[in-house]
Amino acid sequence: MKAPKDLGMMVLAAWLILFGVLTAPFLKFSFSHSGDVLAVLAIAAGVLLFMRR
Repeated sequence: MKAPKDLGMMVLAAWLILFGVLTAPFLKFSFSHSGDVLAVLAIAAGVLLFMRR
């Protein structure tokens, strides 16, 4: 299976959505390792965008 050409943008979109949901004060939604998940997604998005995938 081949990775989509815009995989970096899709991971970045997922990070932005999760960041917005987890940091919105009116939603009061979080889980125990949310900071770790956001960090891993940010690194993955950065690497994929850097590689132009």
